[in-house]
Amino acid sequence: MGEKLLLFGPPGVGKGTQAVRLSAALRVPHISTGDILRASLQSHTPLGNLVRSYVENGKLVPDETIVDVVRERLAERDAREGFVLDGFPRTVSQAAALADILRGTALQSDVRAGAIVDSVVVLDAPTEDLVLRLSGRRICESCQTSYHVTGRPPKRAGTCDRCGGTLIQRTDDAEETVRFRQQDYLQKTQPVIDYFLQNGWPVRVVDAIGDIDQIFGRVYAAIFWR
Repeated sequence: MGEKLLLFGPPGVGKGTQAVRLSAALRVPHISTGDILRASLQSHTPLGNLVRSYVENGKLVPDETIVDVVRERLAERDAREGFVLDGFPRTVSQAAALADILRGTALQSDVRAGAIVDSVVVLDAPTEDLVLRLSGRRICESCQTSYHVTGRPPKRAGTCDRCGGTLIQRTDDAEETVRFRQQDYLQKTQPVIDYFLQNGWPVRVVDAIGDIDQIFGRVYAAIFWR
């Protein structure tokens, strides 16, 4: 039987990287809300057409539609025995809806035991570390090679080693934007974590400072040493 995992973490913490590694190690699908919304946009199902109508009109996809997209994805054969769910839920109402979805797909023995997920993994890192990590990123505007002002600096400041192009900072990596995204995550996600704790879901907080292998080892240990 595979593991059913929820993965949380602020922007820049390496959540996507760890989700992919977990998916491969556990042989369960990595389910990202961004990916499944993009897949819905490309489909011609009634639900996909509904998602497309919101996006094409410049509107946010509402909670109830996102919940339906997640429900549809979790019902697919490859997710029945396990998954790594990344980027959902983002609100308490979405968390309650996810609980209903999982109760509907779980074995009755699991529901009685309260085991509708195996772990809620929260990758944790100090905000200032993440701000430095994200705001220090630079990218070549010509060949798109990435650098970091301290972690992976170019040989010549502001110039790409590969093609000699100019290095720029993406708008999303500007310090003001990074700080806003960090605060937005904390404000919106903490109530979701509180919901899980209050309802007895197995929340595991993992230190996400260090190299990728170290962090993966901590995540893996948190999942299985319970």
